[in-house]
Amino acid sequence: MTGRELDAAGITEPDLRAAYTRCRELNARHGRTYFLATRLLTPDRRPAVHALYGFARWADDIVDSLDSAAGPKDRARALGRLDDDLAHGLAGGAGAEPVVRALADTARRHAIDHRHFADFLAAMRSDLTVTSYATYADLRGYMHGSAAVIGLEMLPVLGTVTPREEAAPHAAELGVAFQLTNFLRDVGEDLDRGRVYLPRDLLNAHGVHRELLRHCRDTGRVDRRVTAALREFEDLTRAAYRRAAPGVGMLDPVSRPCVRTAFVLYGGILDAVAASGYAVLHRRAVVPRRRRALVAADGLLRVAAARVAARRAPGGPGVPLEPAASGPRAHPLARPHPRHKEVA
Repeated sequence: MTGRELDAAGITEPDLRAAYTRCRELNARHGRTYFLATRLLTPDRRPAVHALYGFARWADDIVDSLDSAAGPKDRARALGRLDDDLAHGLAGGAGAEPVVRALADTARRHAIDHRHFADFLAAMRSDLTVTSYATYADLRGYMHGSAAVIGLEMLPVLGTVTPREEAAPHAAELGVAFQLTNFLRDVGEDLDRGRVYLPRDLLNAHGVHRELLRHCRDTGRVDRRVTAALREFEDLTRAAYRRAAPGVGMLDPVSRPCVRTAFVLYGGILDAVAASGYAVLHRRAVVPRRRRALVAADGLLRVAAARVAARRAPGGPGVPLEPAASGPRAHPLARPHPRHKEVA
């Protein structure tokens, strides 16, 4: 993390600065789209977003990327140690892990509800044993902890110009939209891990089952039934984006370009999936580099305009047009969801 960001956020203690720097490194390495969007935030807000992402990434890696020889019990114990470390940190102790120290500090600075972290870790634990979901409603229940809470954690960091409770449902929904996007893009990779996040009732409606998915994955075959199921899942995902969209305008104006950029880039993954013919069992869909650059440039222009407006507004430089309501992006601006995996 740059010293300028840490200085702007008022983070001065050396060990804490190192902890936030570690979170920034995780963000830069694993979440290119998420990291790019975060660069559009004011420097004082970036460390908190990196801390939230870093913790989510760390927990996700325990579930998905721990030593392959480790079984569910080993992973559960590792998550349990992380949970204990977090509880100690949130209670005012010094967390053992840098990501926990940074997260606990962020939670104190921004008065983030600790229940969001508990719900997130509960979702991570479920990934150790649950490999599919019967219905979309069941999947949504899981995503409350794995994605929606990320948006809720972000709101106090980014600030709102409406009462926070008015913006909260949209923030939560954007976290869900981002994760649904990841699920669609990563169908093949998740299948290799033994998981299928597409609901069984949706798959069954198109005559698709896990064995067919695996056969297509192994042979490179394109099956119209699979394509139809993936297209329907895309429709569900786009509906989540539509429900989330009104929340962007409820954020602090200087935070909106960050969220809008993530919104557009994640939505671009859906476009890339469709353009590939829904070939997600065989390769990962990515947003073209030129498209990413154009969206980022647009974001920079919006940032400049928002900051000029903020300087001209009553209250002076660096002050939001309106104060935060009790108080960013919604996920992950979501578990950027590392389920918060790399997003493009």
